[in-house]
Amino acid sequence: MGYSGVFLTSVLVSLAIAAEAGAAECKDLAHVALPNTTFTAEAVAAGRYVTVYGDLIEDLPAFCRVAGVIQPTSDSYIRFEAWLPAANWNSKYLGVGNGGFAGVIDFNEMAGVLKRGYATAATDAGHEGDSVDATWAFRHPEKVADFGYRALHLTTENAKRLVEAFYSQPAQHSYFDSCSDGGREALMEVERFPEDFDGVLAGAPAYFWTHLIASQIPHVRMLRDPAAYISKIKAPAINAAVIAACDAQDGVKDGVINDPRDCHFDPAVLLCKGPEARTCLTAPQVEFLKSLYAGASGFPGLLPGGEAGSGGWGEWVFGGGLGDGLGFGFLQNYFRYVVYGDPAWNPFTADADEALRMADDKTAQMLNATDPDLSQFRARGGKLILYHGWNDPAIPALSTVRYYESVVSKMGQENAASFVRLYMVPGMQHCIGGPGATFIGQLGTPTENGGVYGALEKWVEAGTAPGQLVASKYAGRPSKVVMTRPLCAYPQVAKYKGSGDSTNAANFVCTAK
Repeated sequence: MGYSGVFLTSVLVSLAIAAEAGAAECKDLAHVALPNTTFTAEAVAAGRYVTVYGDLIEDLPAFCRVAGVIQPTSDSYIRFEAWLPAANWNSKYLGVGNGGFAGVIDFNEMAGVLKRGYATAATDAGHEGDSVDATWAFRHPEKVADFGYRALHLTTENAKRLVEAFYSQPAQHSYFDSCSDGGREALMEVERFPEDFDGVLAGAPAYFWTHLIASQIPHVRMLRDPAAYISKIKAPAINAAVIAACDAQDGVKDGVINDPRDCHFDPAVLLCKGPEARTCLTAPQVEFLKSLYAGASGFPGLLPGGEAGSGGWGEWVFGGGLGDGLGFGFLQNYFRYVVYGDPAWNPFTADADEALRMADDKTAQMLNATDPDLSQFRARGGKLILYHGWNDPAIPALSTVRYYESVVSKMGQENAASFVRLYMVPGMQHCIGGPGATFIGQLGTPTENGGVYGALEKWVEAGTAPGQLVASKYAGRPSKVVMTRPLCAYPQVAKYKGSGDSTNAANFVCTAK
């Protein structure tokens, strides 16, 4: 390890021992004053734990559980929990985010963070409900603000105060790691509250919320002709045609398209020559598929290569029938209950341009995290890593490329390189999963050398800027690594060297495109 490594380890151990020796009794936290907050504190023994939702979590270490409600306005009711390790605290805080329209506290994610030695906290973002449900927002603008930016920030402030009170010292470093709406929350924190976190990992961020959701209206309008609807049973045929057309372009035939921007797939090759079948598309279906790839209303479309599989288009785009996909649910509920306040609003007849104007006018300030000027976050030493799967069926991958490029354009290449990185993941669908190597160290997942989260900590704590990382793919029970690939800092891409095992990252190199 060397002298410096031994010294660092000794320091960290000493800090952990000191923190535990000075830790308050959990019940004593009840006397901590938190603004606009009521809460309880209880010591939880190691072992099994049943959450307030009735979910059983196994093998938790002993911890101090704080459960409370924050009410910054008369119409706010923000539930949050903070979990503080009773022993072996690593002197760090790691916040947990939300997905979709939130509505729940992610206890499973909190449990994983706790097991890794962090103090942690999470919130339901100010309401309870399913992740696609938005009825809570009907005529409740303060709840929309809570969901948009306020709940996470106030939860973070409370958690930091509780950490300092419990351990008699503040966390040495504070981090945030989340994806999807959690990725939007991450960028909202970086832009609006740059003092909250030292390191932020933002996956597949739904940062341009208004445009992301409004861009689906032109696609849905095409489905006024039911003949244009594509059943999810056709997703495997679509994916097979895409792979046949583009898989070999990167020099390796492995079912993964390394950079889908190079895949110029024409859906017309699937046009039925006879009766309609699951292996072909009708003319209206061909046009609908083209529109999904092309994008709409100035927002990028989905990229070819990840249409099939459990995390593919079947769930997000096609659903179990016309109007049943998750994307349709977000579209309809957002405009009905958040934008228009009209439960009868109809996406099949809506004017896309007018709906986008309404969405921006009414909710952009609360929901969008589009400001590329991150100078305050950079000035205090903050580090940001973005990642996105090229084959995301929920949030177009190119939207995150656009965000990253806007930051570089605003702040300059040298300044941006000092605190922000983007990793685009071949074959990854939404946040994780897909045909590629999609375990990259996000959300506590394992991979070689710690992946993106490990790189974030090294950047914050040791000043080591991340470069090429490693992504892994697992299969079987028990799981074993079946493929590794380089994870390249954008705009670089992984290129096969031309020989050697194509499932081994060592036989690829990150290079300029």
